[in-house]
Amino acid sequence: MRRLAAAFVLLWLVVTLTFVLVRLAPGDAAALLVPPTATPEDAARLRAELALDAPIAVQYAKWMGGLLRGDLGESFTQRRPVTRVLREALPVSLGLGVSSLVLTFVVGVAIGTLQATRRGTVVDPALTFATTAIYAAPSYWLALSLIAVFTYGATVWGLPPALRLPAFGIRDPAGVETGWSALVDVVRHAVLPVTVLAAVGAAGIARYARSTVADLAGAEWVRTARAKGLPSRAVYGRHVLANALPPLVVLLALSLPGVVAGSVFVESVFAWPGMGRAMVTAISARDYPVVMGATVLYAALVILANLAADLVLPLIDPRRDA
Repeated sequence: MRRLAAAFVLLWLVVTLTFVLVRLAPGDAAALLVPPTATPEDAARLRAELALDAPIAVQYAKWMGGLLRGDLGESFTQRRPVTRVLREALPVSLGLGVSSLVLTFVVGVAIGTLQATRRGTVVDPALTFATTAIYAAPSYWLALSLIAVFTYGATVWGLPPALRLPAFGIRDPAGVETGWSALVDVVRHAVLPVTVLAAVGAAGIARYARSTVADLAGAEWVRTARAKGLPSRAVYGRHVLANALPPLVVLLALSLPGVVAGSVFVESVFAWPGMGRAMVTAISARDYPVVMGATVLYAALVILANLAADLVLPLIDPRRDA
C-alpha cells in the first residue's frame, strides 16, 4: 500500500510539473488556431473560449477536476474528446511497445549471456562495441539509417520486392489487402520501427546481462554444479539465468521509459498514427489537452510498470524457496 501511494504521488508530481511547464512555455495556442486574417479580437475571443485567459491556478484546478472525473478535455485542434484521440492512438503504440519489449528482453539476455560465456575471445569485445554503439545512437538516426538501407537502398540495388521493406505508414495506402494478406502487410510495415526500438533496448539489456551472468558464473555454487558434471547448458539455463532473472526483470521495467521516449521519434519518422506521433503533433500545435492526456497515460504506464516489477521481484527470486 505504501508503494501504491508513492506511485500516485509520483504521478501527481509528474502531471503537475508538466502542466505548469506547458503553460509557461513560449507560444500562444489561440494565435496558432485562428486563421492568418483573424483580428486580435478574434484571438482574444478564442482564448477566452478555451479558458486560456484564466490564471494558471484556475486552469490547473479545472483540468485536475476533470481528470479525477475521467474527463481529459477536448482537443484544441481536432475538436474531439482527448480520450477518443488517445483511444485511437494507444493500440498502435501498445503493439509497437509490447513487440519491442519482448524482443528487447529475449535478444538482450541472449547477447549478454553469449558475451559472458565467450569472455577472453574476440566475440566479447566485438559485441560490446556493437551494443554500446547502438545504445548510444539516437532512435531517429537509427530509423533514418534503416530506411536508407532497407527501403531506398534495397530499391536501388534491385533486391526482390519481398526484401524492400515499407518505410512509412501502418498499411499500404491502397488498402486492398484483406485477411492474412492484410496481416502480412501490417507486419512488413512494423519490421523497421520495431527493430529500432528493440535494438536500442536490447543493447542496454545486453550490457547488464553480461555483467550479471559473468558475476554469477564465478560463484561457488556454479563451480560446484560444474564439478558434479552438469553440462554448460544446464548450468547456465537452470542455475545462472534463474538467479540473474530478478535484476533483469527490474531492468526491463526501467527500460520502459526508453521505449516510450523512443516511440515518440520512431512513430514520427515512420508516420505511425500512435501516441508518439499524436504527442509530437499536439506539442507543435500547442494542443494542451492532448499533451496532458498523453503525459498522464505515459507516466501511468511507466510508474505502474516499475511498481509491478517491485511486486513481482520477490516471486521470481530463487532464494525465496531456499
